[in-house]
Amino acid sequence: MKYSVVAFIAVLASASAFAPQLSNGRVSTELAEKKTFFQTVFDMDLFAPVADQNDYGARSKKNLATGKLGSSSYVPAGLTKAQYEGVRAGDDQKKKSNYQKNVAKAGKFLDYTEFYIKRGTDTSDSWNKSVTKGHRMAKTKYDWSGVKDENKMGEWFSKK
Repeated sequence: MKYSVVAFIAVLASASAFAPQLSNGRVSTELAEKKTFFQTVFDMDLFAPVADQNDYGARSKKNLATGKLGSSSYVPAGLTKAQYEGVRAGDDQKKKSNYQKNVAKAGKFLDYTEFYIKRGTDTSDSWNKSVTKGHRMAKTKYDWSGVKDENKMGEWFSKK
């Protein structure tokens, strides 16, 4: 019996050690006004400093450059440092011109209504009977229609 009373007191003491402590003090106003981590993150406007950073063509406004070659930089075998800098400058120029070419195409779309009027969808179903079913097809280098045109074949063989 003595052992069971001692065990009961030990269990009660260990259980009360994990119970929350009651506080008689007041809650600090700092804790009530302080934002949580997630409130702070979700209230951030990460795109505010640069409003057009996601606009197409914004790359030209950024200070992007290929690093300069130093004395211990990698230079491929068979090239001098000056030649390799020239190759890198040429690559940068190609990349820049390709980007500018694509920026010039940005925002130019085929008019939806104009496409359907040209196809004839607005007036008849004749487009549905064609081989392409009204789709615009890409051009190919050769004529795949199967029609033999000796002039074209002669030109093709003479180019080889």
